[in-house]
Amino acid sequence: MTDLAEIEMIRDSARAFVPPGGDLVRIRGLRFGEAGFDPAIYRQMAEMGWLMLRLPEEEGGLGLGMRAYCALAAVLGAGLVPEPLIHANLAVRLLGAGVGDAVLAGTRIVLPAWQAGFDGLDLAAGVTGAAGGLSGEKRFVYQAAGADAFLVTGAEGGWLVEAGAEGVSLECEGTQDGGHFGSLRLAGVSAERIDLIDPAAALDEAALATSAYLLGVAETAFEMTLDYLRVRKQFDKPIGSFQSLQHRATDLKMQLALLRAGVDMAAGALDAGVDDARRSALVSQVKVRAADTAMLVAREAVQMHGAIGFTDEHDVGLFVRKAMTLANQFGSAAFHRRRFAAMQPYAAA
Repeated sequence: MTDLAEIEMIRDSARAFVPPGGDLVRIRGLRFGEAGFDPAIYRQMAEMGWLMLRLPEEEGGLGLGMRAYCALAAVLGAGLVPEPLIHANLAVRLLGAGVGDAVLAGTRIVLPAWQAGFDGLDLAAGVTGAAGGLSGEKRFVYQAAGADAFLVTGAEGGWLVEAGAEGVSLECEGTQDGGHFGSLRLAGVSAERIDLIDPAAALDEAALATSAYLLGVAETAFEMTLDYLRVRKQFDKPIGSFQSLQHRATDLKMQLALLRAGVDMAAGALDAGVDDARRSALVSQVKVRAADTAMLVAREAVQMHGAIGFTDEHDVGLFVRKAMTLANQFGSAAFHRRRFAAMQPYAAA
């Protein structure tokens, strides 16, 4: 369990990577680059211990709880930080003590290649580790071009595959936010099989951290919109004085408060050690709300900003694009609704 002082320390350390005043010069400069993020900044994050957050102390990690992890993710989301910290943490979580010092130090970037289809949380599909070597395809590998190696998952476990190994090819497609997803194709790749540690829990934790990141994105987009409502005038009055816009802003504030409460409740429950079914039900509830709220705030932010909200030059558009990119990561709202509905008695809780 993480106490409040530790959580605030995590937030303070994260704010060092989120410039005050909403300066997004670094973020704009990294968009549509080859890696999509800055490896030097990634190493600094590793030096802060952020890749050890969920690794138990007995395995050389910090052993902090999900509340600390979510607090970190929310601050990074508020600054649109593009470094693939959540995905790298998923790889560390799955590998456990065998992850290696270079990975934890950030000098070797290992990203998980776990997803074969568009939606869901299935680690097993897409590849096989037959006698002829590892073959198949994994898709939607976040910021894949910046990886030194991939943790490829399958029904038999996992394999650590070097990015430049024989039989490995990578095709990347750009995303709205200026990053990319990679399709990793494997043709008879020689790799040693690795046992993965509690994959279902690891994926749920990544989904919850992504929900917290989306919370940070949405809260900042909302604050930017409120600022605009205060300064933009029509008929010699700030448009924020118009009752219809006040009602819409109030609804957004309420939805954000519900999302923040949901993230905190779910993180606290995971830290308390709830059973697997309850954990998954809580994560699905929060991920649905995070995706829906982030997209609602994004749409309203664009509309309330008027024509300028549609332009790439205005910063609010960057938050809209980030919400669009991340809303479906680690399971879309539709997937998590189906998963939650299938969980009895938790669906009625």
